Amino acid sequence: MPIAGRQGDRHVPAVLLDLPFTGLWLARNSPAARVPSHGSDLFGTTYAIDFLAVDARGRTAEVRDWRTLLSSEPVDRFLGFGRPILSPADGVVAAVHDGEPDHPARRSQLALVPYALGQAARVRRGMAAVAGNHVMIALGRAGPYAAVVHLQLGSIVVRPGEAVVAGQPLGSCGNSGNSTQPHVHLQVMDSLDVATARGVPLAFRRFREWPRGSTTGELREAGLPAEGSLVQPESCEPRPEAGPTGGAVPWG
Repeated sequence: MPIAGRQGDRHVPAVLLDLPFTGLWLARNSPAARVPSHGSDLFGTTYAIDFLAVDARGRTAEVRDWRTLLSSEPVDRFLGFGRPILSPADGVVAAVHDGEPDHPARRSQLALVPYALGQAARVRRGMAAVAGNHVMIALGRAGPYAAVVHLQLGSIVVRPGEAVVAGQPLGSCGNSGNSTQPHVHLQVMDSLDVATARGVPLAFRRFREWPRGSTTGELREAGLPAEGSLVQPESCEPRPEAGPTGGAVPWG
């Protein structure tokens, strides 16, 4: 798994971060699988990664009903909604945006179609409509900048100019902006001007990972979670070596 990337002709080393949460989360849109990870370089998202909170069975929500198949769902049925989101590194808060609503969640393919059709309009509205409530942290005097995105409305507890340390609460996981179910989106970029920002490679330090379908977890000193793997910070209580379920994870 690469822990470096390229910007034009320049080789760019990965910025090493902490996972911005406690507990067990599912990695999605990992740059370990493809770059650009979200299918676009727009808004500095080239190396971005998403995480969804899950239970020991790998489920993002414990409830499934007719709305799961046919409609939208309440955000508070999802395990990630309202979970604390932490600073991934030491730095200084460079920008904060709050005030975007948390949308109903969508797992239904029927509900996802009209949402997808509104994607272009959200992009035209700019960063707030896409990122929702977010915090940007300067990791050095001239950057780079870590963006922690899709936070819960009204949950942000830091302010611009405030020094933060890794593991310090920033806010709560929400479903604001371009988000179909509660999750945290994390990226690093070389500028606060998201219209021109270029993505910077990232990696994480000391985390446990259960690759998709694996029954055995491993402690990783540094790297990128594989697409679809379960991860938790090394500081969390270790899971059984057989894996989060004691066997193969029933993803879904």
